[in-house]
Amino acid sequence: MSILLVGAQGQVGQALLPLLAPLAEKWGPVTAVGRQQLDLTNLAAIATFVKVLQPQLIINAAAYTAVDKAESEPELAHLINAQAPKVLAQSAAECGAQLVHISTDYVFSGQVGSPRCETDATDPVSVYGNTKIAGEDAIRAVLGNHIILRTAWVYGTQGKGNFLKTMLRLGKDRREVNVVADQVGSPTWAYDLAEAIVALSLNAAAHPGLYHYTNSGVASWYDFAVAIFQEAKALAIPLEVQRVNPIVTADYPTPATRPAYSVLNCQKSRKR
Repeated sequence: MSILLVGAQGQVGQALLPLLAPLAEKWGPVTAVGRQQLDLTNLAAIATFVKVLQPQLIINAAAYTAVDKAESEPELAHLINAQAPKVLAQSAAECGAQLVHISTDYVFSGQVGSPRCETDATDPVSVYGNTKIAGEDAIRAVLGNHIILRTAWVYGTQGKGNFLKTMLRLGKDRREVNVVADQVGSPTWAYDLAEAIVALSLNAAAHPGLYHYTNSGVASWYDFAVAIFQEAKALAIPLEVQRVNPIVTADYPTPATRPAYSVLNCQKSRKR
């Protein structure tokens, strides 16, 4: 018996690693792999790896997360976000494993101004969002013993490109920073998300299915940036930034359309 953690070098994977002891007590030692050990673009290699390891729990914390770049690389994004999870699910079914898979708020358009529930219809507006819902659908089609956990606005000290690290980097060099104020969501600390993954994994067999999890509260990216700089200054982190300017999405055009309202209803996961 063992556990396979896919995406161990990513933001969520690194947060998960020190928290897996309760799962290891139940399922055995952890095999943690990053892209160097398991290439998610090689579907045959994924199937072989799982067949050899024969894990009883697979946690897939890996994904193609370059939202804007996905618009010009749809095939690669689909391969990693949809086809690779399908193979993981098929392989899990063959060895009798549970699969925990991380998904996203981007499966919704963000045009509805109320928190989205697990039962709400999805309507992604980007290549990234479409590939993530395709991955969800592929898992559901081949494996009943699964947890799909949607989250949003994840940040932490590890990984690349999260909003916290981006703001601190910009704040060291610039006196003014412009930040979008008309996109709203729930910033989610990677370690809180990791704790939720562990808790849901322990009950996956009894309560499989789809869940939403984010930290509580609602903020715009502008609100989040202001809070980051306030906390950084309180911690005496050296910053040059003196002013944060709120702007609208139209003032900061990107290749991918982003949800305007990304708040998820997390009551179901809170009950578990």
